[in-house]
Amino acid sequence: MYPMAPLIRTALNTTARVAPGTAGRWAFRLFVRPLGRARLKPEEQALFATARIGHLQARGKDVVTYAWGDGRRPVLLVHGWSSRASRLTAFAEALLERGYSPVAFDVPGHGESPGRDSNIVEYREIIRRLHARHGDFDAVVAHSFGVLASLFALQDGVRTARFVGIGGVGSFDLLVKGFQGALGVDARVLRCMRDHVERRLVPGEPGVWDRFGADRDAGELGAPVLLFHDDGDDMVPLVHSRLLARAHGGRARLVVTRGLGHRRILKDPAVVDEAVEFLTAPADEPSEGERVVAG
Repeated sequence: MYPMAPLIRTALNTTARVAPGTAGRWAFRLFVRPLGRARLKPEEQALFATARIGHLQARGKDVVTYAWGDGRRPVLLVHGWSSRASRLTAFAEALLERGYSPVAFDVPGHGESPGRDSNIVEYREIIRRLHARHGDFDAVVAHSFGVLASLFALQDGVRTARFVGIGGVGSFDLLVKGFQGALGVDARVLRCMRDHVERRLVPGEPGVWDRFGADRDAGELGAPVLLFHDDGDDMVPLVHSRLLARAHGGRARLVVTRGLGHRRILKDPAVVDEAVEFLTAPADEPSEGERVVAG
């Protein structure tokens, strides 16, 4: 993942001791840089050719947005890291068929949006602006890092009636530990990065780092939650969705698939169908806890 990890590790560990501010800034830049830019796939082209393309500004960066339908019953689609909105094409198509109005976007540095990097605070700003533009969402459907980012936005005034998370990152702590393990940096570097985020990225929100994790206080969401996660996901371990399911208690249902991995799960007809059925089910439908299905 980081071909120059030994050199980076040495530089960051050393710098953290003598110039913690610099180390925090360098570590953060690595943390928020996507691993390449995903391209539009042939099977995604037809839907995205019909999208209403829009633009908005988030923290000074240009963001490309997409919308379909007549604007009623809006459903927000949120892509993951090093991904793009078009990876949620199967959900957008199914929602359109049921009379919903899908809304999506490419965060900076992803898909068609310019830039080289993004972060969870920019995701939140984009989601807030789309909420102001389209009104309360009938549902939010998110994948991977988009799950964590969406739940962060839903702590701060964005409203939805339902939430669907697929292969979701739930624990920010586990995400950061994965970054630390990939580079082999010591705990001092992580403290420097946290200080940079709280002092420089969002100086008006002290303690914001502790609110990034979606596996902690989930009381503010107040909406039914459906989670899908493959037990062979090689990008985000299943434990993330289990932590999310535990945090949301009786409001959450977790479906564990097999053989779909982190990406193919987004195109699986059974997953898409169950997600769309969940959006139209009675609000007081009881939770089923965790269920395992074949992919």
